[in-house]
Order: sequence, then structure tokens, then C-alpha cells
Amino acid sequence: MKDLNASSSTWADTLPSQWGPELAQTEIEVPLSRPPKDSQPPSATRAVPASERLSLWGWMREGLRAAMFLSPRTGAATPTPWQVLVLSLVGGALLVGAARWQVVGPAQFNVRGWLTPMWSSLVLLWLAWWAMAPAQRAPAPVPEPGVPGPSGGLAAWYVLSTLAPLAPLLVLYALMGVAVHQPEWWSGTVASIVFWVAYGVLTVWVLAALVVVSARFIRSRMRTAVFAVAMAAVVGVGMWQFRDQPWEEDAQALADASAAAADEAQSPEPAHLALSQGLFEDQQQLWQQQVDALAPERPGVTDVYGLVFAPYADEDVFRRESTMVSALLQERFDARGRVLHLLNHADTAQTHPWATPENLQRAVAALAARMDREHDVLVIYMTSHGARNHELAAAHWPLQVPPVTPEMLRAALDEAGIRNRVIAVSACFSGGWIEPLANDSTLIMTAADATHTSYGCGRLSELTFFGRAVFHEQLRQTHSFTEAFAKAVPLIQQREVEAGKADGFSNPQIRLGKQIAPVLQALEQRLQTATVDPEASSPRLAQAPVGRAP
Repeated sequence: MKDLNASSSTWADTLPSQWGPELAQTEIEVPLSRPPKDSQPPSATRAVPASERLSLWGWMREGLRAAMFLSPRTGAATPTPWQVLVLSLVGGALLVGAARWQVVGPAQFNVRGWLTPMWSSLVLLWLAWWAMAPAQRAPAPVPEPGVPGPSGGLAAWYVLSTLAPLAPLLVLYALMGVAVHQPEWWSGTVASIVFWVAYGVLTVWVLAALVVVSARFIRSRMRTAVFAVAMAAVVGVGMWQFRDQPWEEDAQALADASAAAADEAQSPEPAHLALSQGLFEDQQQLWQQQVDALAPERPGVTDVYGLVFAPYADEDVFRRESTMVSALLQERFDARGRVLHLLNHADTAQTHPWATPENLQRAVAALAARMDREHDVLVIYMTSHGARNHELAAAHWPLQVPPVTPEMLRAALDEAGIRNRVIAVSACFSGGWIEPLANDSTLIMTAADATHTSYGCGRLSELTFFGRAVFHEQLRQTHSFTEAFAKAVPLIQQREVEAGKADGFSNPQIRLGKQIAPVLQALEQRLQTATVDPEASSPRLAQAPVGRAP
């Protein structure tokens, strides 16, 4: 047998002594279990570990960084539900407070205007969820040293996208508030250009901040581009179709304040009507006398007939204004003997028929019976206080007089068959009369739009701002209603600013039907010719052929 310990043994090269005296003494431990199969060597990308939870101030700070187009340092942090709620409420409260400055004077909160824009937030939330879904499923890239990229999911995106545009939005609201409070600052050409450039820059800043902060979550150029286009479309539709604001002027408070100020500044209450049987009988006789005195229409002449209606007896301004318009129509529009003036006032019960809804309907029918209903023109002027529901206020205590509505007037005119109508309504919220009365054969002017008050209807006013500018001033220089209105509007705006009107510009309205336009042009030409020829008289005008619209 061979000695296995001998140096010549064939197993000698496998002995531990072959590795040296040190290793020969070393015990080699062999693992009894396999290494995990999923162990991988370090690679270029790895999941970003969850960051420590950020405080409210931390989220606000990173949102302000995003507004400056800097990368938010939120890492994988996700806001808690309470943080999302608080940060959303803080951002919304700041914007609602800034929007309040865009309304001059007393204002009331408009819940509908506050809730309406929220549909766009829901749409953008869904778009962001769709756009960032692949990036949220994939491993996050290794962040740059000291600047961990945001990867906290939809909640983190929502918080940062709420805070990022906040600063430029507040500046934009402040700019719009200055435009409302100081409109004269932007009246010049250069100032107007500066305003719109600033408005455009701030709008682009808001949109860019949203796109940049979203791109850091989406991490795809294609999906970011789709998100940006969709976001711009959503914002554009919102600005175009949903213009409601969270604040609107409190017209009732303004009217009450105006009335209170007028009451304090004015001396004793006006005299009230003394009702008696004799007065009722006198009114009936007076009505019949004035209807019988109406001049007939003249063949071949486009005559002007007038109906002036002033139903509010407690304000002398309506008496003065209606008297001025009645005289103007007779003097400037060749309507002498063709005007019915209905007026409520204690001092005119023996000289003017009462301005009641019943008499308004009777007056329209009486004028229709005298005029050429197809070719003549009926001018109606109504002056009183107006309500939010677009009723024309009426008062003649102790006589009970219900208000007048645009639907009531439209029904009377349609029933009478009068074609050509020029209607002017001097009252608060009178823009609400346009739609019920407008047609192709009607020109209608109002002292305000449907949501604003007009001015100059207090007891201290000589005339309302609308009646003074359009009728007392401009229609004494032209026979064109449209030209007079166009020149009067800037005068009204200037006077309202100087008077300190607190609820914004009254914004007078006009609507011109296409069929009445040539009729009024022919009338203007006839009246202008009569003004140029001072020897012209009514009998001579009656025999002068004048073109009529078919």
C-alpha cells in the first residue's frame, strides 16, 4: 500500500498545506443556503426612498419655488389629507379675497360664481392622473445631489400645482382690481397697451408654472405636450363660457344707501295725492280730452308719436325728466300734438293722466288708432326706479299702482299692431328690458345693463344721467338716436366716476333692429332738412313726399 502522507502521493496537490501555512490553519465556512435570486448589482437607476413627511410650510415653500420654475424638493413625499385640505383652502381663500377687490362698493358673495370654475379643476386632475400614470409605475430616476425630484403621486402634484400659480394669480387679480377702482389710469393708448401686456405676461406665467411643475411629475415630453394643450383648452373654455365671479355688487345695499343719503340731504317729503270722487271723474275727462286732442297722421309723412311714462310720484326728478322728453319730442321731432304724457305726481293730477299699467295699455291703443301703424314711428320713454327682476317701480300713495314689466309693454304694442318702435328706459337694471322688447322693427335703449344700477334718480338730481346725456344734450344736436346714444355713453361714464358711483359703470345698452334702421335714417334726413330750412312749417312738411320703408 502507498503512504498517502508521502510527498510523492498523487493526492499531494490537493492538500491544504499546498496553500501555505496561514491558509492551512484557516477554517472555510460553506453556506448551507442559496443566495436570494433577486439580488442584483447596483445599477444606474434605483427607487427614490420615501422622504420625510413635509410640514405645511414645507409644501408652501416648495410651491413658491415651483412658481419661480425651480424644481420642488419634495422627493417622494406625499401630503396628508389634512395638508391637502388646508393648503387648498388657504389658496382658495387668498384668491376669493383678491377677487373681492374687483367689485367697487358693497358686494355679496356669489356661491354659483365660486363653484362654477371648479369643473375645470376636476378635468385637470383627471388629465394629470392620466399623464403621470406611466411615470408613477416606473422606478424613479436617481435624483440630483441635494435636489430630489418630486415623485409623490397625484396628491403631491395637486398641492404643488395649486401653489405654483398662486403668486402670479394674486398679482393678476390686483391688476384687475386697480383697473376697476382707477379706470382713468388706463384710458390712454399707451396705458391701455401697458395693461394688456401685463395681463398677457401674467396669464402666460400662470400657465407656464402649471406646465413646468406638471412636467416634473409626468417625465414624458409627449404626455406633457398633450397635457399642456388640454389644459390650455380647458382654461380657454372656462374664460369664454363661465365668466361668473365669486363676488358681485350688492345693488340693493347701494340703492338703500343712495335713498338714505337722499332722504338725509332732502327736506320734507313731497306732497301726497288727495283722493276724491271728483278727482277720479276729472281724470276720466282729462284722459278723454288728451286722446281727442291727438293730431292725426299725415299721408306721405313719417310722423313721430310719443308716449312718455313716469309712474314714480315720490321723486321730482322723474317729473322733470318726463316733462323735458315730452317737450323735446314735440320741438325736435315734429311731434307737436302727438305726445301722451302719463305722470304720477300730486301736483299734476289735474293736468296729466295717471301713469298706471292700465293707462299705459290704453295709451298705446289710442296712439295706434291715430297713427299710421305701418309707417309712423312711436317713441316711448319710461323713467323710474328699476328692480333686479326688471320691473319698473310705480308709486302714487294712497293710490295703489302695480309695477310695469317689459312683457306687459310688449303685449300692448303687439296687440295694437304698431310696427316701428323706439323705446328708451331710464331705470336701474333696465338692460333686462332689451330681450323681451327687441325685434327687427324696434330700437331700444336702456340706462344700464341687466345687472347694474343707473345714476341720477335721487331727489337732489335735476335729471337722470341717462336722460340728461342722451335726450337733453345729444338729441338737441342731432336727430339720430344711435348717434346721440354713442356720444352720450362716455359722458355718462365720466360723470359716474366723478360722482363716485360705487357699484361700477352702469353700462347703457342699445339694440337696433335691421328693419327700423332705414326708417329712422329717412326720418333723420327729413327732420334735418326742416332744421336747415327755417321757413319750413308743419303744413308744408305734410305735403312734402318722404320715402318710407316698405
